[in-house]
Amino acid sequence: MNLHRKGRAALVLALVAVVGMAFRVSWNALRDIAGAVGADTTAAMLYPFVVDGLMALALIATLVLAGRDRAFALRVLGAYTIASLVLNYVHGLVPELHGRTVDWGRLAEWDPANWALVLLATSLPVGSIYFGSDLVAKVLHHRPAPTPAESANAEKSTETDRKRSTADLPVSTPAPITPNAVALPRPVAVGFLKSTLPAKPSPSIAPAPVASIERRAVAAESTRPRRATGRVPEAAKPTRPKRTPEQLLAEARKATADWPDAKVTGEGIRRAIHTSPANARSLRDTLLAERAATAVEVA
Repeated sequence: MNLHRKGRAALVLALVAVVGMAFRVSWNALRDIAGAVGADTTAAMLYPFVVDGLMALALIATLVLAGRDRAFALRVLGAYTIASLVLNYVHGLVPELHGRTVDWGRLAEWDPANWALVLLATSLPVGSIYFGSDLVAKVLHHRPAPTPAESANAEKSTETDRKRSTADLPVSTPAPITPNAVALPRPVAVGFLKSTLPAKPSPSIAPAPVASIERRAVAAESTRPRRATGRVPEAAKPTRPKRTPEQLLAEARKATADWPDAKVTGEGIRRAIHTSPANARSLRDTLLAERAATAVEVA
C-alpha cells in the first residue's frame, strides 16, 4: 500500500514537471504575441498566465464537476487549448515576432488572417475573465452526489431476531370493546280518527273490543356489520369440563415427561394439553422448578 502511494505521488510530480516545462515553452510565444498586439511589458509577461492558466483551471473544474457543468468545462478547455496552439503556430511562422521587429498589430500578411489572429489574441483575456469566473462559481456551488456506502463484498450482519411464541409473551390487557350504539327512532302511537262528517242519529252499538297495538322498538338498519355482543348460548359453549390446576399439572407432567428442558416452553405446553397461555406459562415455571429441584437432590 505504501509503494502504491509513492508511485502515485511520483507520477503526479512528473506530470507537474512536464506541464511546467510546457508552460515555459508556450509562455515565450504568447508573450511575443501579446507584445505584437499592443500589450506593454507587464501585460505581455502576464498574458501567458491568462491563456494557459485558464486551461489549468478548466482541467481542475473538469475533474470536480459532473453532468452539463463538466461538459462546459471541457469545451472551455478545448477552446483555449486550440487558441494557444494557433498562437504558438503563428509565433513559429513569423520570425519577426522573435526579435519584436514586426509591425504593431501585424501577425499575418493576408489581411483577413491578420484580423482573425488579432481578434483571437485580444479576446482571450476577456474570455478568461468570463469563463474563469463561471467555472469558479460552478466549482464552489457544486454538491457531489452521495456515494452508496454498501459494497458488493460487505459482510452480512450477524444480528438475528429471536421469535417468541404467543405463550411466552407478557400478558397484555385487551382493549375494551365499545358497543356500536345506534339511536332508535321513537315509536309512533297509532290512533283512530273520528270522522268530521255529520252522521244521522243511530242506535248506540256496543264497540267491539280492539286489541291494543304493542309498542316495540325497531332497530335501524346499518350498513356496517356489528360485532356479536351478549352472552354465548349454552349450546355454543364447550361441553368439556373445566380442569383444576392439579389436573392441569398432572397432564403437563405426563405430556412433558420425555421432553428436554429446552423444549419445555409455554407454547409447547399450551399445544400439548390445550390450555390458555396464562396457564401454560404457570405450568412451565412449575415444571422447570421441579426439574431444577430434582437435579439438585440427585447432585
